[in-house]
Amino acid sequence: MMHVEFEPYHRSEILHGHLHLGGSNPGGERIEVNSLCLTRGGQPWLPVMGEFHFSRCDPAQWQTELCKMKAGGVTMVSTYLFWIHHEEREGELRFSGRLDVRRFVLCCRRAGLDVVLRIGPWAHGECRNGGFPDWLLHKGIPLRQNHPAYLALVRAWYRSIYRQVRGLLYRDGGPIVGIQLENELVDNSDHLAALKRIAVEEGFEVPLYTVTGWNAVSGARIPTAEVLPVFAAYPDAPWTQHRDPLPLSPQYLFNPTRNDTAVGADLLHTAAPDGWQLPYDRYPFATCEIGAGQQSTYHRRVRISGMDAYALSLVKLGCGNNLIGYYMYHGGTNPIGRDSTLQESRATGYPNDYPILNYDFATALSQYGETRPQYRWLNLLHLLAADFGRELARMEYVSSLTHPTPEDRQTLRCCLRTDGTAGFVFVNHHQRHAALCPVSDVVLDTGTVCFPPITVAGDLAFLFPFGLSLGGRTLRWATAQPICRSGDTWFFAAIPGIPARYRFADGTLVTAGQGIAVQTAGPVRLVTLPLGQALWLRRLGQRIVLGQGCDLYEEDGTIRAVQPGSFRYLLWQDDHFVPREETRSFTPAQLTMTPCPEPFAPPYEEELCLGGRVPRHWYRLEVSGSEGFLRFPQRCDVAQIYADGALAADNFYNGEPWRVPASLLYGRQCYLVMTPPSDAVFMDP
Repeated sequence: MMHVEFEPYHRSEILHGHLHLGGSNPGGERIEVNSLCLTRGGQPWLPVMGEFHFSRCDPAQWQTELCKMKAGGVTMVSTYLFWIHHEEREGELRFSGRLDVRRFVLCCRRAGLDVVLRIGPWAHGECRNGGFPDWLLHKGIPLRQNHPAYLALVRAWYRSIYRQVRGLLYRDGGPIVGIQLENELVDNSDHLAALKRIAVEEGFEVPLYTVTGWNAVSGARIPTAEVLPVFAAYPDAPWTQHRDPLPLSPQYLFNPTRNDTAVGADLLHTAAPDGWQLPYDRYPFATCEIGAGQQSTYHRRVRISGMDAYALSLVKLGCGNNLIGYYMYHGGTNPIGRDSTLQESRATGYPNDYPILNYDFATALSQYGETRPQYRWLNLLHLLAADFGRELARMEYVSSLTHPTPEDRQTLRCCLRTDGTAGFVFVNHHQRHAALCPVSDVVLDTGTVCFPPITVAGDLAFLFPFGLSLGGRTLRWATAQPICRSGDTWFFAAIPGIPARYRFADGTLVTAGQGIAVQTAGPVRLVTLPLGQALWLRRLGQRIVLGQGCDLYEEDGTIRAVQPGSFRYLLWQDDHFVPREETRSFTPAQLTMTPCPEPFAPPYEEELCLGGRVPRHWYRLEVSGSEGFLRFPQRCDVAQIYADGALAADNFYNGEPWRVPASLLYGRQCYLVMTPPSDAVFMDP
């Protein structure tokens, strides 16, 4: 039997009022920041932030896609404003169509989502010039520093954004609660302070001003009292310039270090330390870029599993993360500019080549709005944050007594978050690109509670509560993962291979049966779902629903499914689930591919030649209808689809079938061109 113990818990001193952050809305509600967590309305607040770029999505789809994000447990949308998208030509500002930021923010408000605007001026985001317009680069003035000519242009840019969103800030009763200044600027605190001053002077008075806090040495140099540093963690590093396998990632270990030195390493440079150290203990642990997916570069093709994303986010939550922020949560499609394509490329002096259009990011919601497994997995954490966030946000990280390395496949990886009385034990048994060994007969000893022996085997990541108050009754421990609540009903997920049991402080023991188990312990009702079914549980407004193999969301009061066609679900009513069914017609489009000679010189031939000049294989595409998705499983290097002569879609093959909506091609003259598979790129095994 293995006895797992943890370091003693020592309560930290919580600092209040030391940051020039916070603000009120017209109703008197305040958002504030202390050194441990965010607060809203005087209560600890644990928001879930998902990145979605409005300028990379058809505006006709914004509302629906935001509703899908809301159903996935996202409470806050972050979005870049890429300067080059809006002012590709100097003096010609555009805020219409897919660039209509005001309409997008209004869609967020309608969906019940807060907003953080990432206003740059430099963004990155795998955009051309990091989002800087070409004309700005051609001026020959110093950029990303306090040069008067540059600051004057930045002021005009900020002013143009503010004019679009005037009246939609939190202080006005609107959804915009935060502004991110710049991105990945690691060594210029004075410039970040100047950007905040300009933003405030131009009207951006919001509770939260954030900056990215990572740096290859000791944290970014920031104006310490003026901003909240936010951090990142990714499953992989496709920006790495070589084509060899990477070492096993330390991101799957419980370690409170916030600064991920791998992020932005393609653009950041290591410098000698001079004594600077970001004062982490002045800020809550907050993230803006947990990788719910990852964008493949031309030279490194990655595949991110649902468990890759889920285990990563769970580990960061266990380490004290009190703002769960994802990049990207929803993929997108790059627009094509009037004068150039708008993706990052080596041709523009950046380290990586990305697809011209495809910014799918292999994430929770694809560039076309399909759900991936991580959408379901991550929702488990988001439901927890919504219903247990007040308790969890005030709990601190406590390390186990063991400190495994990424290569250690034997030692159980775990930690606590606790306030000294109650808490959660976090366990991660997943390492990307490595299988961990089963750990048998483990006793988790928090110092106040000993859990019964469990065996942890397979690809798992989970958390167990202890000392938790359920409707006035104290749950001494549970070997099931809390999900959410509805009144006096509490929903849990049973972890495969671990019997779901609940021990209350009065000695009551409840053991869940097989399948969906509904049981009572005094006034408390416990609903235990097998983990595979819990993945489909959603809270839609006040309703708890369980999709039967479908991802449910709510739009305009109507329950819908992401998947096409008829769907079934269970609706929780009082003390049981009630079956429901919706009938929808669906005629999936059929695809016919016919080899053909090259019909025209491809307008974006350079993308097909990233690996050198190679033969090209062309196919005429015929699509029978507009419903559903077309599947292209063919192995290749680069693929492009042209519709009526215009580039409609592209892809760097990563070992997975490429999926394209039939509606994108139906009724148009379409051709697919592919280049042969290349041995000169790294492909995930």
